[in-house]
Amino acid sequence: MSSIQEIQNEIVDEFAMFDDWMERYEYMIELGKSLPLINEKYKTEEYIIKGCQSKVWVHADMEEGKVAFTADSDAIITKGIIAILIRTFSGQPPKEILDADTAFIDKIGLKEHLSPTRANGLVSMIKQIKLYAIAYQTQLD
Repeated sequence: MSSIQEIQNEIVDEFAMFDDWMERYEYMIELGKSLPLINEKYKTEEYIIKGCQSKVWVHADMEEGKVAFTADSDAIITKGIIAILIRTFSGQPPKEILDADTAFIDKIGLKEHLSPTRANGLVSMIKQIKLYAIAYQTQLD
């Protein structure tokens, strides 16, 4: 499996292929469509991310020392955003998730091209992913 940094570099390279933000939004929508489906039982208030304008559900399980995330959203752009985060962090050890830098989001220009509410939602998604990692790392310690 690739490291978080390697995956982030791949994402930066992929976004660099597009000349304008309309193409990047279309790509994010495609990424969202490829997001593995979250089990319907996790589409409840307990798994919803607070601070997002649209509904975003994230669930995590620990599998062989690595955190496996699933997610969904009711908005297509937001679903693309969470797909990028799931691709980056799912299947990684909790410590690596906690130590990971998220500067790649700035490198692809995502934050600056989102509305303030979507940018806040992005921060909330990253925070929730890191909270799951903290919980699983605590179990390992």
